[in-house]
Amino acid sequence: MLLRDSEGNHLIDVADIVTLANPYELTVVGRYLWGEEVQDPEVFDKSRLRFLSGESLPRCWHDSRYRDREVRRVKCGTKADDSDYYQGA
Repeated sequence: MLLRDSEGNHLIDVADIVTLANPYELTVVGRYLWGEEVQDPEVFDKSRLRFLSGESLPRCWHDSRYRDREVRRVKCGTKADDSDYYQGA
């Protein structure tokens, strides 16, 4: 997948899409695309990467706790109308 480095505006080729989409991995291995020769692989911080359109990567790709605010927790129970019913993600 081609991405853009937000600091230098260089194109980066990331081959491992699974690592890119894994929120528990903060870095990804890729190669700069410049010149005629294939560049050596380097480690890139996901927060520096952008799509070619300039959009940032989805939050779920780099923040493992991106849904914490959506989880509504109430004490454990068995039915929805119980006062201590748990509704989690």
